[in-house]
This record gives sequence, C-alpha cells and structure tokens, in this order.
Amino acid sequence: MRMSLPRRLATVAVLALALLALFSAVSAAPASARLRDPFSREIVRPGDVDADPYHIEHVYEVQRRLKRAGLFDVTPNGRFGPVTEAGVKEFQTRNGLEPTGVVNAPTWRLLIKQTVRGRSGVPSGCKDAGWHACYSRWWHQVNLYHDGRLLNSWLVRGGAASTPTRTGKFRVYYRDIDHVSSLFDAPMPYSQFFSGGQALHGSRLMMDPYVGHSHGCVNFWTEDARQLWALTSTRTLWVHVYGRWS
Repeated sequence: MRMSLPRRLATVAVLALALLALFSAVSAAPASARLRDPFSREIVRPGDVDADPYHIEHVYEVQRRLKRAGLFDVTPNGRFGPVTEAGVKEFQTRNGLEPTGVVNAPTWRLLIKQTVRGRSGVPSGCKDAGWHACYSRWWHQVNLYHDGRLLNSWLVRGGAASTPTRTGKFRVYYRDIDHVSSLFDAPMPYSQFFSGGQALHGSRLMMDPYVGHSHGCVNFWTEDARQLWALTSTRTLWVHVYGRWS
C-alpha cells in the first residue's frame, strides 16, 4: 500500500530531525571532551581577537604565556598578529612541534605546563587527596589539582587592595551556574562560592587578568570558569588562597 504524500512528508521530517539530533550530539562530544582534557583550551589562530569580555578567544592568554616563556616582548593587546605568530612558532620549534603558528591542543598542553609559576610556593594541602583549586594572588593563577596531580592552570584576577580575596583554605559551599551579584548587579556565570560572598566565577568585565581587580572574587574568563565547572561542580572542591596581594 502506497503512503500518502502528507504521510511521506511527515516521515521525512521525522527522519531529518533524528539525523539533526544525532549530528548535534556527535558534534558536541569533542567540545565536551576538550573541557575535561588536562591543560586544554580552544584552538587559537592568527587573526583571532579578544574583542570584548563576551568574545574571548584566549589571545591575551597566549600572549601572557609567551611573555612568561620569554617569547613575547611587547604589551599584550588581545590581537593575534605577526609578533604573536612568530612567538608561537618559536615555542613550537623549541618543543619539537610543527611550527604552524596555530595554538592547537599539543601546543596548549606544553605552553600551559611550562608557564605555570610559583610551583614551589603552592600550599602542601593542594596535593592532598580530592579536588583542590589553588589561587595564587601574586601570580594571578589558579591551579587545579586532583589527588596531587596538576590538571590545569588558568590566568585569573582577584580582589583589589581595598577588597582583597581572603587567604586560607575553604570549601565550596554553594554553586550557581547563572548567578547575578545582588550587590553590583553583575553577571557571575559558573559561580562556586567558597568564603562569604567570594566565589570562583566567570567575569563579563575582565579582558586582561593583569589589568584591574575584582571586589574579592576570583575572576576567570567565562569559558575557563565553565571548564572548571565541568570538572568540579559535582565534586567536593577545596579552595586555597595564598600569596602576597598583586
């Protein structure tokens, strides 16, 4: 028995929706996996720009890390131009990678690992069993440890001299994926609160983590806060804040 035209169209529509859902699931899988890979970030290419806090491509981070490696001697500006490309190629050559100038996954893994600062000053508790986010106020960095293994390190900014991020060891006690500050009416995506109103969270105000300060929270680029959230939001997370104010 032949199917009527309306029924044939309906069947085609159902099949199309099923294929679209399957394609979306397959496409989303690698991005989700990258969030959980050690020392991972998005791929960054020549021409990319950190346009504003809502459109961060991690160019500032590439430049800051190249600067730490002695391969970028100008002021970071968030624009991936010839000077940044040359620094990336030199870093890749030094580390036996193909000098493409593109900061891909293998380049990120080495670049982050080699530019973690202040390893000797990390509190011993950061290496204990469990999950530990360790924020150095001096180095503007949060290291994530799991059972003593360093999994990732992010560039961040903390509180101003008048509103410093409190030092000590804390436990995350409250989380809100879409928090908005009641004091400052500012979005705080992927918030993980650890001390009073102070939280690890994404910032819609931060461009360069070495420019400006928060009101006491630890500001991440939003994608990095999402990465930390993906790894720790269902876990007991300890937060260690240490080091001189910077």
